This record gives sequence, C-alpha cells and structure tokens, in this order.
Amino acid sequence: MHRGSTVSRAGRLAVAVVAVMGALIGGVSLAAPAHAGTVTRYLDLPLTNRFADQYGGGVNRALPTDLHQLEQLVREARASGIAPKRYAALLFQYRLVQATTDAGIDLAGWDPAKGFHATRATMIKSYRYYENFQIAHRNLQWAGMAGMVGADFGGGTADVVLAGDIYGIRGLQPLAAQIIEKATQVAGPGIIGQFPKGLQNLAYHADQITPADLAWFSKQILVMQKAIFSDLMPMHVAFVKDGLDGIDEFRRAGIVDDTVAAAWRDIESNEPARVSEGNGTLLRREQYDVVGWQFDNVRNYRRSAGVGSALTYAMTLAGSPSVAGVPALRDFISYTYEGRTADGRTVKIATPIPDWDWSVFDLRWKYVTTELLPRYQDMVNNHYGQLVAQMKVPYETQFESHRPIYNLHKILGDAVEHTKVTVS
Repeated sequence: MHRGSTVSRAGRLAVAVVAVMGALIGGVSLAAPAHAGTVTRYLDLPLTNRFADQYGGGVNRALPTDLHQLEQLVREARASGIAPKRYAALLFQYRLVQATTDAGIDLAGWDPAKGFHATRATMIKSYRYYENFQIAHRNLQWAGMAGMVGADFGGGTADVVLAGDIYGIRGLQPLAAQIIEKATQVAGPGIIGQFPKGLQNLAYHADQITPADLAWFSKQILVMQKAIFSDLMPMHVAFVKDGLDGIDEFRRAGIVDDTVAAAWRDIESNEPARVSEGNGTLLRREQYDVVGWQFDNVRNYRRSAGVGSALTYAMTLAGSPSVAGVPALRDFISYTYEGRTADGRTVKIATPIPDWDWSVFDLRWKYVTTELLPRYQDMVNNHYGQLVAQMKVPYETQFESHRPIYNLHKILGDAVEHTKVTVS
C-alpha cells in the first residue's frame, strides 16, 4: 500500500482496525511509534560498558533503558533496512533490558560499585533467572549450570568479603602460617618457596589486607557477575524469543562471532552431543572472553603485597560446587611435594589445601571441563527430574545453603592438623 493522499478511506480504516486489534491482542498501549529518524541518534554507538566494568546501567550511557522505547527503536532500525552493525549497541541494549525485565532487575540501577549488600538481591534474581531457562528449556545447559554454581560461588564470594567484618580475613593468617611452619621445622626455611603462592601470601601478607581492599575485591567479583549476565543473557533471550534468527541478527551486528553462532545451531539441533558441545562453547566464552582477563586483574591486584592472590586463593579454599560428584576446589589438585633437603635427605609434604588458584584460566578450565561440565551434563541427560527439583528450591535458600563462612577457618584448621611432613 502507498503512503500519501491516494490511500482510500476504506484502506485507512482497515489499517486502523488492524493496528487496534494488534495492540489489544499484544496487550500493549496505542502509543505512537517512534518518528522516522528517531533511531539515527542511536546508530554507530560503541559498547563502552560491554563487560560492566566502566559504570552501572547498560552498555552505553546514551541508550535508553525503557523496554518499550527500545523495542520501538529496534523495530524502526529493522524496518529501515539499516545494517545491523550500525544498530548493534541498540540491539544489545534491547535484548539486555528484555532479560533484566524478565528477571525483575532494574538495569539502570544495577551498579556493582554499590557493593555486595546493595546488589545481593540483584545477584540472587540473576541466578534464579539462569535456572529458569534450564527448567523451561532442557538444552540451555550453560544457563542451568551457571545458576546452580552461582549459589556456590556467590555465597563463597560473599563470605570472603564478609570475613573482613565477621572474623577478619587476617584471622586466616596464623592458620596458613602454621601449615608452612610444620614443614620448616623439619626441612628448614628453604622449603617455604615450595608452597602455593596464594598460601604464602595468606601466611605472610594477610595483615596488609585492608577494608578498602575487600571493598575493591567485592566490586570486581560483582562486576564479573554482571558482565557474565550482560554477555550471555541477551543471547539466550534472542534465541528463546526469535530462535536462530535472533542469534543471526547478533552475528550480523558483530555482537557474536561465527563460532558462537554455530554453538547456538548446535544447541538448537536437539542432538545430545551437539547440544553439549554448543553449551561448552558458551562456557568457554564466559570463562575466557568475559571474565578471564578480569580474574587476572583481581589476582594481580596489589601484587607486590600479594593481596590479590591471597584473596583469590581464599576463594579456591572456600569454593565447593553443589553439582553431584564434583569435588571441592581445594580437593581437585591438593598440595603434595617431594624433594631433597640441603643435606641430601628426601622430604615429603602432603596437606589438604589447593595447589592451584581458581582465578588462573588454564587450571580453572581444566577443572570445569574435567569435573564440572561433564557431571552437570550427566545430571541433565540422566537425572533431569532431580535436577529440576533441586533448581525449584527458592534461590534464597540455595544461596544461603552454600555459605562456607562458618567453616572457612575450619578448612585451614583441619589442614594444619592433617599436614604431614616426613624426612628420610
């Protein structure tokens, strides 16, 4: 139909009737659509806050956070034939606001800089949202695992932060020192350097950790948590609402690459092996592309004082995923040492502490791919009803049941007791 004065009265009436019926059926208001050219002010914007590390809110401060307005703008961009790369930020923001709205989160007010206490409810809502995807869509395994493990690491992270208020993170120092001293009493001080760097930093530098350090650490963990949501959830929304067409629009916009687009085709295939592989690709994107560099920054924080690595090592001590059969992080690679003393004797040390750091990507990825992911996928494939029942537990309960604060000191205390040092 043409635009202009030649349109018949009957034609105009028909258009009006269709518009009214569409609005009634869709349950939306009859607010006028965005005027032609409105979208132009939102073209070619960079994703300045893609990884949630610059400021609160969305991916670019110039973009609105109102869902209806974003929907109108994206509709206008699509109808005008503009290349998706030009409205990539707008599209990304639209899908992100769809996700936060569905999850009951106010994106404009979501700011990791506000700290753990102020954003705790948002964290819980985000993980609940992940699990809801798994419950409703069996193939969306990344979302389910992220939700389930979120309670574990969310609670653990909270406890590392709250330790500064409750027990004092410095209270871990004498326990860490005792483990090392048990070895030095037998093998001499030269053995100190053989212990994990994180343990050494807890033993000799925990007294340098300040409340400001804990606040900084908390913010970075909250930034990573939001970054993961902001990157992965818009894709999930696009897929659930518009299928592979939604993912292809992301690809054409340059938001995702061909590898990620192929992962979504695998997930959509319903072939178990391909579904597993596709979710594995999303998992690697999360752990490497989204938070890999951020974890490195956290571990290297105040490096000369060992503050960052002391805190990430404390996370590794505390972490214990609730996926059936998955070992606690500290049990995945436990510390053992065998070497020779200066006088030629053989010294052996074994202690139930982690000989690795969760923040190091290669080791984290080994843990995820050999323990966490395969066991979670086994639950999906062979115990789905049990998995869903576990996820239907109120998330507040899930979160609070995985709070290791009450045994973090006990973990190190037990390690002191069970440290064995022999010389022969």
